[in-house]
Amino acid sequence: MTRTSTLTPTADNAADTTRVAVSTVIFTLRRTSGAETPTVALPLVRRTRDPHEGQWALPGGWLDASEGLDAAASRTLGETTGLAPSYLEQLYAFGAVDRSPTRVISIVYWALIRPDEVPDESVENVQWFDAASLPRLAFDHNEIVDYALWRLRNKVGYSRIAHGLLADEFTLAELREVYESILQRRLDPANFRRQVENSGTLIPTDRFRTGSHRPARLYRYNQDVELADRGPLGGRH
Repeated sequence: MTRTSTLTPTADNAADTTRVAVSTVIFTLRRTSGAETPTVALPLVRRTRDPHEGQWALPGGWLDASEGLDAAASRTLGETTGLAPSYLEQLYAFGAVDRSPTRVISIVYWALIRPDEVPDESVENVQWFDAASLPRLAFDHNEIVDYALWRLRNKVGYSRIAHGLLADEFTLAELREVYESILQRRLDPANFRRQVENSGTLIPTDRFRTGSHRPARLYRYNQDVELADRGPLGGRH
């Protein structure tokens, strides 16, 4: 089945004053040959019809009248990319009058998926891009990705959001690499170790990662601490 972003008004709804759509920015980490740290990457879907036919866009689709926003975000993401993220959160509502030929309000989610959760097989009409060097996307999707990256870089400093990009157990060096990839700068290993060990979010295990270097202790996140503070409404959207 051809995957495509489904945010295209049809003849039946073209006369509607406003439509509500759901889109998702889903981030993972991808390591390219020769790079010291992985880069933040995201999947885009090539549009197969106007408007913006042939351009890349965020995965998304129309909100069904019988479903909630969270359910719509999961459904449209799965239908267009085949992905099921471990972390999904409502990001923002984008509703500029001129963002689409007809009035469309997009409820945008952002999500994280671990690199080992990305399917090996390619999905038709879907391609992964470096989030920092995107082509010109359809609609206002470049601005949406920029905003999602800004949120990710801010949130990594005060939550355990990085866990959404890590295995269940990890070394401090692996955790630091995630932070460096998101923040796009190197971090002092000693200072980083001190800060995360004093944060109360990590639990040391009795296991070690062995390899060419000295064994490194494996840690896991304290599951009693939320990935991110969602505020008083929690998961109610």
